[in-house]
Amino acid sequence: MEFNKFRIRSYEAQSDRAQVENLEKRCEVGPSESVFLFTDTMGDPICRIRNSPMYMMLVAEFDNELVGVIQGSIKVVTVHGHDPPNGLAKVGYVLGLRVAPHHRRKGIGSNLVRKLEEWFTCNDVDYSYMATDKNNHASVSLFMNKFSYTKFMTPAILVNPVNHYSLEIPSNIEITRLKVEKAEPLYRKFMGSTEFFPNDIGNILRNKLSLGTWVAYFKGDDFGSDGQVPHCWAMLSVWNSGEVFKLRLGKAPLCCFLYTKSWCLIDKIFPCLKLPTLPDFFNPFGFYFMYGVYHEGPFSGKLVRALCQFVHNMAAESKDENCKIIVTEVGGRDELNHHIPHWKLLSCPDDLWCIKALKSEGTNTFHELTETPPTRALFVDPREV
Repeated sequence: MEFNKFRIRSYEAQSDRAQVENLEKRCEVGPSESVFLFTDTMGDPICRIRNSPMYMMLVAEFDNELVGVIQGSIKVVTVHGHDPPNGLAKVGYVLGLRVAPHHRRKGIGSNLVRKLEEWFTCNDVDYSYMATDKNNHASVSLFMNKFSYTKFMTPAILVNPVNHYSLEIPSNIEITRLKVEKAEPLYRKFMGSTEFFPNDIGNILRNKLSLGTWVAYFKGDDFGSDGQVPHCWAMLSVWNSGEVFKLRLGKAPLCCFLYTKSWCLIDKIFPCLKLPTLPDFFNPFGFYFMYGVYHEGPFSGKLVRALCQFVHNMAAESKDENCKIIVTEVGGRDELNHHIPHWKLLSCPDDLWCIKALKSEGTNTFHELTETPPTRALFVDPREV
């Protein structure tokens, strides 16, 4: 079947929505062929990019059948080593590439990527990047071998289940919510030089999906009365991803199914034991995403953990019973890994970010980005989760 029989065009909500949702259901997402994770976009296929400054969805069509989709977004961020102006660069993010199973290996995915990169170029994008599981060999091969993307970072996705009971926060720790007017300058001051820090951080903090920003410090210390921060403190913000889309485990090994059901049954029979709950992933569930995690001071790890416990309690006490997990993403070698509560069973230590320079003048910066050991801190934009 020749490619010229396919047509690539922009997504049209009224006519394409049902077919895109159907295609999503037919395409598995995940590192293992035995585990299928489905995304429920709740009737809005572009929900994962809608909050970005600029976004685009392309579809591939054959004989009035929608057989492929890809999404992309554009924003201005901090990029290490990128000089003019102020270390800021325009980057394009590639996500949501799907090709119908019976139309794969016919060049559809490649042409969707190529068309999206053309859109990036037309909008003066400096770098294109994408994220995938490093065990997703098809995706890694397509982007790294065919489109010359290069390994950039290997973050870790940390996942913690939400239990039905509250966690106890140490009595010597104070947790305070910040207004956006105070949170934004703090982020710009302490994380503005962090890799991929978004220049429109204020828009993120003011978004209706952002539940707030909190700081933690030890009681007796003063925070913010004179514009200064204590010697030891921590900060994070929370994004309600469950309001955008939900997840559901479509297929898994029988042992995983039996373990999940048995654990939930034991927890219901013996609630006094306060066992850590393994969520029911077989029904649609939402999650909170913690972003902008920052800490300073010799004992700030304890403050980060206290903030995570606070977010857990916030989720547990929420009226939304579908919030089953709390997620965050940090650098793979980041010391935060030791302070953020998470289950190894649920977490993914193998996320892979790849990058590509779209302008020749960005070549030197590109080499510096990809050749430097990926130990620098990374800001993960909640709009791209």
